[in-house]
Amino acid sequence: MPAVFAGHGSPMNAIESNQFTENWKKLGETIPRPKLIFCISAHWETKGTFLTSMPHPKTIHDFYGFPQELFRVEYPAPGNPGYAEQIALKYPELQIGLDKENWGFDHGSWSVVRHIYPNADIPMLQLSLNRNLSFAEHYELAKKLSYLRSEGVLIIGSGNIVHNLRAVDWHNPNSGYDWAEEVDSNVRQWIAERNHDELINITQRGGIYRMAIPTAEHYLPLLYVLAMQHKDDQLSFFNDELTLGSISMTGVILK
Repeated sequence: MPAVFAGHGSPMNAIESNQFTENWKKLGETIPRPKLIFCISAHWETKGTFLTSMPHPKTIHDFYGFPQELFRVEYPAPGNPGYAEQIALKYPELQIGLDKENWGFDHGSWSVVRHIYPNADIPMLQLSLNRNLSFAEHYELAKKLSYLRSEGVLIIGSGNIVHNLRAVDWHNPNSGYDWAEEVDSNVRQWIAERNHDELINITQRGGIYRMAIPTAEHYLPLLYVLAMQHKDDQLSFFNDELTLGSISMTGVILK
């Protein structure tokens, strides 16, 4: 199965029809139907690593200040507690905990996946981002989970390469600052070159890279997807544009 990184942008993309959501929709029409979706979202950070493990995960509306229509959205895809337990047991050294009641699907996952699979009829699991791990440790954890692709599982990482909310320019919906464009372009080049070391150590460059990635959570889902890259994968980009000055919508497909 493919592995996909999606720049999810504003929660409003969940209910809007635009160039970004149309490309998400095309994914569902062009890639094989998975037996399960495994999502890594920027919006579930925890102390420790956890995996949703309930039969009917709830839809989490983890935002505020948006139209009521967005709060009414539900994505009732089933979970798969049995498969979640198998994943946790396969590599006990990863210490993946099973969340049976607290979380569910946050907007990082459902705002994208509801366009890919609108019928919500494919089981889905969501993995948390462990705040205690370094970029390199997240990458190594993801490498051990790459076997999931060969078991018919679609990997979806949902975040944004460039994500600086403090620098958002609400009057600039269709382009990015020069520094944001430069970072997004360089990241795409390193992805194309399979220069994962550069991507793992990106924030050590400081300067504009620290501006583009002021916090880790929106960037880390990209590392999870890239860590699962196979040698013979074909790589392509989609939605490679910036919006609101400091948000990159760039997506990556490995298949």
